[in-house]
Amino acid sequence: MKKNKKVEDILKKLGVSKNQKGCSYGGKWFGSGQIIKSYSPVDNSLIGTIQAGNKKDYEKVINEAQNAFLNFRDIPAPERGNLVRLLGNKIRENKTELGELVSWEMGKSLQEGLGEVQEMIDICDFAVGLSRQLYGLTMHSERPNHRMYEQYHPLGIVGIISAFNFPVAVWSWNVSLAWICGNVCVWKPSEKTPLCSIACQNLISQVLKENKISNGVSCLINGDKNIGELMSDDTRINLLSATGSTKMGKDVAKRVGSRLGKTLLELGGNNAVIITENADIKHAISNIVFGAVGTCGQRCTSTRRVIIHESILDNVKNELKKGYKQIKIGNPLDESNHMGPLIDKDAVNQYLNALQEIVKQGGKIIVEGGTLKGNNYQSDNYVKPVIAEIKNSAQIVQKETFAPILYLIKYKGEVENAIKLMNDVKQGLSSAILTQNLKESEKFLSHRGSDCGIANVNIGTSGAEIGGAFGGEKETGGGRESGSDAWKVYMRRQTNTINYSSDIPLAQGINFNLDI
Repeated sequence: MKKNKKVEDILKKLGVSKNQKGCSYGGKWFGSGQIIKSYSPVDNSLIGTIQAGNKKDYEKVINEAQNAFLNFRDIPAPERGNLVRLLGNKIRENKTELGELVSWEMGKSLQEGLGEVQEMIDICDFAVGLSRQLYGLTMHSERPNHRMYEQYHPLGIVGIISAFNFPVAVWSWNVSLAWICGNVCVWKPSEKTPLCSIACQNLISQVLKENKISNGVSCLINGDKNIGELMSDDTRINLLSATGSTKMGKDVAKRVGSRLGKTLLELGGNNAVIITENADIKHAISNIVFGAVGTCGQRCTSTRRVIIHESILDNVKNELKKGYKQIKIGNPLDESNHMGPLIDKDAVNQYLNALQEIVKQGGKIIVEGGTLKGNNYQSDNYVKPVIAEIKNSAQIVQKETFAPILYLIKYKGEVENAIKLMNDVKQGLSSAILTQNLKESEKFLSHRGSDCGIANVNIGTSGAEIGGAFGGEKETGGGRESGSDAWKVYMRRQTNTINYSSDIPLAQGINFNLDI
């Protein structure tokens, strides 16, 4: 960002007020709940004040969404795809400002902020084409003169609960696919990044207004966990897509499951990279450093563990140390910096507690951590990226710490031993192997290999293209968003059988004769 450009200019361009109501459908803004204050982790400045929604506001939003669905589902899917195209164009027009707001409110580097907005544009492009490809199947019936096929119908209201680390992209993944499938959306963003959600709502409201589409097709309700609980318990929410911690996801799953509802859960990751003795070390270091320190280690796909063959352990350690010395930390809107701040003081405290636990649990810190002070750091949210040697079985390694802490873990023998270590955690989101050996890479990708939803060869764990389905297994939740056939979760499947004969034959050859 240019030094003379103020955050107020960004907010003005995006139509965001510094004192803003937090609930909306169309261009209408309201809210009678608690006050949420948005502080930038960059310099601890107060960016804006939001009046969130309460239960009464929530009912208003849901009722509007229900009414909007009745008309929106009748619009042909390619026409709904055109709306997504127009949304993508609107985001393109505002990419710079929205990317800057993401960086300012969340703290990720400007390049990553702009990259997140580009991801929004990419998923819109993907969904436009998909709106003409919501295919079913035809099947041969065992009964003569019968035809069978299956088709997909809209669900209704899709609820979206998103996390602070990707304050705009995850919403776009959901809304673009939900729209082309004929659903309407209700979005509850993170309390830590409310202004990003308001900017997105302004953009999507313009598209709806310009095309005379019902306001309730895209609704926003800022609020705390009570709003999330209302969404989880509400039978009118046909699918609840929730991104966040495993703890949060388990509560959502329990509540939605108790009403036999549908969930799409994207939860914690504890991602590992295997470096075999056959790896290109220089290539490996670049992958690992970005995966570990990008977004200050606050990605669900951040690299947490590096499992290294004992024969190259010392070499990898030395090269990582060299790489970490090159990391520039500071204001994320300065494009020369690689790493910005953690999101808030609570995140800093979790980081500091993790450093203590590493030592208590037998780990050895080889790149020292700690908080950063001085003129280059405008808040107390800046920390040093850490590297530690430790055993995979250590309790601190088994859980996800949302911070730039990288664990080095040694393995001996064949690649199967490394894969076992990789899989020996409760999470299963992203994984990678770095090797020039074809047999090792194929073993990693086989049914006996990585148990994660994402498994990469010679690229890192962090950074996924929208063309592939995104999500993980085990305590990561099992959900799939974005590309491939992830659209199917936003629809209900129906099998149809048509009898065009004059007889009533039953399946499996059953006779049920009546004298009629």
